[in-house]
Amino acid sequence: MAKCEGRLVNKIAEAFIAACRDELDAPKPGNVHVFADGHGMTVRDFLRSTEAAAPVLSDPLLPVGARILAAVEATFTAAGMNTNLGIILLCAPLAAAAEAGDDLRGSLRKTLAGLTRADAAATFRAILRAAPAGLGTARRHDVHDEAGVTLLEAMREAAGRDRIAFQYASDFVDIFETGLGALADARGKGWPAPWPVVSVYLAFLAGFPDSHIARRHGPDAAARVQGEAWDARERYRNTANPEEALQDLLTFDRNLKVSGLNPGTSADLTVASVFADRLTRILIKRRNDG
Repeated sequence: MAKCEGRLVNKIAEAFIAACRDELDAPKPGNVHVFADGHGMTVRDFLRSTEAAAPVLSDPLLPVGARILAAVEATFTAAGMNTNLGIILLCAPLAAAAEAGDDLRGSLRKTLAGLTRADAAATFRAILRAAPAGLGTARRHDVHDEAGVTLLEAMREAAGRDRIAFQYASDFVDIFETGLGALADARGKGWPAPWPVVSVYLAFLAGFPDSHIARRHGPDAAARVQGEAWDARERYRNTANPEEALQDLLTFDRNLKVSGLNPGTSADLTVASVFADRLTRILIKRRNDG
């Protein structure tokens, strides 16, 4: 049994690394990808971070908050900067849920409901260590203070202003509906990699004001980028061959980067969606194999 569980843990770590690589291979306007670096970060920085974070993120001996803190610390050791805080915040509970049951979405609900004050304390430390751009203060449950509530309660407090916190408060509804829906739609068209991942990213960028942009540049900037993304997504979806949209996407990419606008939350949600998809397939195969 222990050997079987060990294989699952390894597969979860491999799925995390693969999801991060899939996201980096996709031309995501405004974010780092293999077609263009940006915002003082390179693809290599993200790859180093991914490899460093994967083992602790998938460690079944660690609760969710401890995984988050350990993954952030591992990232700083490997890359010397915050490249993946949002990714870690989203993927740690998904990894824990995959270890706990065959139904990822149902298991995730239980994982989130079981988060503790200790998880909140460790996550607060991780956020302070990462020091994401635009981190301010909050009237209640501020990360600079001692954690007085569970991690889920703290995330519910922040859900109105942060789309990653909203995932905790909503049982990751955007991941399971918007993200996996866009992935399935692109695959249904027969589109090869990396285009299904591009579809996921554009679904988030066009669907919601990016909270990383809003935190750094204000809600008007986030709304403006959302509108531009909506237009870009419509052009992209109407192409017979998604490769025809590459130059359009790269032009949008350059314009965002020249303006210093990084839709980091949309990228984080994309990784989490691809990770959830990979975990779901692992769990289905595990169930079918007995």
